[in-house]
Amino acid sequence: MELEQLRYPIGRFTGKASYSPDEVKTNIQVISALPSKFINLLGSWDNHKLDTPYRPDGWTVRQLIHHVADSHINAYTRLRLALTEDNPTVRPYEEGLWAELPDAQTASVEYSIQLLKYLHLRWVLLLNSLDEKGLARTYYHPGSKQTVRLDEYIAMYAWHSDHHYQHAYQLARRNNW
Repeated sequence: MELEQLRYPIGRFTGKASYSPDEVKTNIQVISALPSKFINLLGSWDNHKLDTPYRPDGWTVRQLIHHVADSHINAYTRLRLALTEDNPTVRPYEEGLWAELPDAQTASVEYSIQLLKYLHLRWVLLLNSLDEKGLARTYYHPGSKQTVRLDEYIAMYAWHSDHHYQHAYQLARRNNW
């Protein structure tokens, strides 16, 4: 399999200028479903499977799950900042270095799956409360040097959810797990 396909099993994220209410609703549903999808996929995986990289020179599934939790905690915080401040500058973090920390390499994936389960309950509750004015709020990301509208942010994290779920799912398919 080609490396690009292994890295981006659903393709790279491409944002749009705006999203319809139906697109926003669908994207929120994708975010909402992620913890259950990981629970269903990984529920019976042993340490050998969890410590398998999803691609050559890639993270292990364990690191991947902890990364998703780290990323989505940051995403939730960014949403709250965007809703309470005018175009706040959010703080980037070194996700690759976070994935190398001891907890990301050794902790049970159950910790991050449970974190995701309850984080997503709060996150989705807040996302579903946004009206047109709320969806138009923004934050500034200094790493990408872009101002991000919340409707695009929702699309980006729906993509992020599917993107990383597919890493684990496709690995399982390739290995007949």
